[in-house]
Amino acid sequence: MVRPPAPAPRRRVPGRRVPVALFVPAGLGLAFLVLPLTGLLARAPWATLPQRLAAPGVLTALRLSLLTATGATLLCLALGVPLAWVLARVRFPGRRLVRALVTVPLVLPPVVGGVALLLVFGRRGLLGGWLDATFGVTLPFTTAGVVLAEAFVAMPFLVIAVEGALRAADSRYEEAAATLGAGRWTTFTHVTLPLVAPGVAAGAVLCWARALGEFGATITFAGNFPGRTQTMPLAVYLALETDLEAAIVLSLVLLTVSVAILAGLRDRWVTGP
Repeated sequence: MVRPPAPAPRRRVPGRRVPVALFVPAGLGLAFLVLPLTGLLARAPWATLPQRLAAPGVLTALRLSLLTATGATLLCLALGVPLAWVLARVRFPGRRLVRALVTVPLVLPPVVGGVALLLVFGRRGLLGGWLDATFGVTLPFTTAGVVLAEAFVAMPFLVIAVEGALRAADSRYEEAAATLGAGRWTTFTHVTLPLVAPGVAAGAVLCWARALGEFGATITFAGNFPGRTQTMPLAVYLALETDLEAAIVLSLVLLTVSVAILAGLRDRWVTGP
């Protein structure tokens, strides 16, 4: 009689029991991040929230924020997707330096970015004077200036996401299209873009969210003019001086948008149960 094979010993899965030395600081770190948000929710004027959200100033700032964030995202898509493709597909001297320069706005203080934009696109800037004299275009302290400032700080999020998607995509499909006679532009539009569409979408949403919350570069380059350049973060800053509850309401709107976007994109960078 053949005996059935003995069951394999159960292997202990590492990491199931958290050491106290790690659990305590992990809990403190979570509390440090969550408690400020809890305080915001606790102090929110829930009874008057609908009326405050319907206030003309809030609706104007929200409408302007949505408009400029969308415009900045479209600008980033038009410029950032080709830039990501070049970084992912083309080998050229100085590619690492170019990639580092692309990611500089991620670590650069936004106020410094606003000053840099002024020095380039201001009326006496490197390009601003020429734009004003030739086309009569003035960017600082305008709605277009808000779009430019938001695009400057948000584009790295799009470029990084799209470049990562391009590197992960199987290049054999592009090679097969080329062997079948498809040109480079046809291959890019009909093969490459559909392959990396989820990465482009995720990068665009992150870009939009970052543009929606931009403050430093916007107030430095575009100012804080209601109805023209006063976006939601700038309205929060102004409301803090006169009406704390209004600032809390505006902050809740931005918090809701941020949480919704991060929850929707969770599977783009987190795996597991």
